[in-house]
Amino acid sequence: MDLVVSHSSEGATLDWGAGPRRCAIGPAGIGSKRKEGDGITPSGTFPLREVFYRADRIAMPVTVLPLWKTEADDGWCDAPEDQNYNRLVKLPYTASAETLWRADALYDIVVVIGFNDDPVYAGKGSAIFLHLAKPDFSPTAGCIALTLEDLRAALEQLQPGDKIKIT
Repeated sequence: MDLVVSHSSEGATLDWGAGPRRCAIGPAGIGSKRKEGDGITPSGTFPLREVFYRADRIAMPVTVLPLWKTEADDGWCDAPEDQNYNRLVKLPYTASAETLWRADALYDIVVVIGFNDDPVYAGKGSAIFLHLAKPDFSPTAGCIALTLEDLRAALEQLQPGDKIKIT
């Protein structure tokens, strides 16, 4: 069953077949992503590529997706002019890159959503992830964020080929 993200006047939810669960999205809502840093969570149907997790802080998630332990030098390039834009890189990196090894818990589990990655278009948007929400579910930079319990449950239900549909 695909993951389905929707947004209404009551807020955003994600459903993987267990009923809608509260989630956080970008401050500009769901729509057509125009550029890097626009705060939009992109609409469309996208593959779920892989999962990174902080093995030093949490137990390994159960999932059919490729699974990697996050390393202290893992980053994600968000510099549109760089050849590794919207790709995993090692830090320190010569261009701008977001660290995946965060002091807070937001990236203790990160699911890479296949947005603008096949092919990559410079400046269209990078690092669209499914990750952990802040306690108050405040907006993300454009990602989708859930509680740890809900993200674990969603990952456990995935089957090969499942996608995320953002409407």
